[in-house]
Amino acid sequence: MNVKLSGAIALAALGFAFATAQAATVTNSMPVKITIQNACNVTTTAPTTLDFGTQGPLVANIDQTSTITVTCTNLAPYNVGLNGGVSGSVTARTMLNGTTPVNYSLFRDSARTLNWGNTVGTDTLAGTGNGSAQSVTVYGRVPPQTTPAAGVYTDNVTVTVTY
Repeated sequence: MNVKLSGAIALAALGFAFATAQAATVTNSMPVKITIQNACNVTTTAPTTLDFGTQGPLVANIDQTSTITVTCTNLAPYNVGLNGGVSGSVTARTMLNGTTPVNYSLFRDSARTLNWGNTVGTDTLAGTGNGSAQSVTVYGRVPPQTTPAAGVYTDNVTVTVTY
């Protein structure tokens, strides 16, 4: 009986040895990839409306600002353009109440000397993406002019980011 038990133990040990010997490890590499292309997003943030407020006679400049947020991939060059709105002209913008206009202008600088249009290289705002949201300030001005009838005057300007 000792021989049979020893033989069974030996067989079991031999089985474990084979099981261990049969286990193997192989490795290989798995490529992981993402391709980042130059891209931009644009959003308007509070205030989303360039609001010149409630005014009386338009006898002095009325200045106001708004913010556009541009997010572009790191090092991507971009240009922010603003179209002419309902007037179609970036140098003679108008807010309308029906057909009655209130003239205004949009600028790229706080001194309000650089008109903001939509011709890349001429009157757009150039920048370089940093991979994060970048705030761009729009400087607006309603100049002195003949004051029209009371009412709400509006325009809608399209923001275009070229990259």
